Amino acid sequence: QVRLVESGGGLVQAGGSLRLSCVASGSDISVRTMVWYRQAPGKQRELVALITTDGSTVYPDSVKGRFTISRDNAKNTVYLQMSSLEPEDTAVYYCNTRLKDYPWGQGTQVTVSS
Repeated sequence: QVRLVESGGGLVQAGGSLRLSCVASGSDISVRTMVWYRQAPGKQRELVALITTDGSTVYPDSVKGRFTISRDNAKNTVYLQMSSLEPEDTAVYYCNTRLKDYPWGQGTQVTVSS
C-alpha cells in the first residue's frame, strides 16, 4: 500500500525559509508526476508546485520565484524549498501525484507569522 509522509513544516517569520520533504513508500514515484499541494483554513486544496518525471517544473504565479520543487528518485522523495515566505503561505502542505490517486498523508503544517 502506498504511503506518503510529509515533514519539515513549522513556524517561521515572514521572509524566512523552510524545506519540506515527502517520502513515499509502497510505490516507485520516479515514474509519476508529483505535486505539492496546500490547504489553508476555509480554502480548497491548491497546487503549489509540480515536477514531471524528466524534472520539468510548474508553479502558480503566487509562489513562482519563491518555491522550488525537486525530487530524489533514489530516495523516493520529493522536496519543496520555500523561501521569502509570506503569511499567505500559511497552510497544511501535502504531496501527491497530479492525479491525486495516492492516499493522502497527514500533511505538514507551515505557519508564517508577520
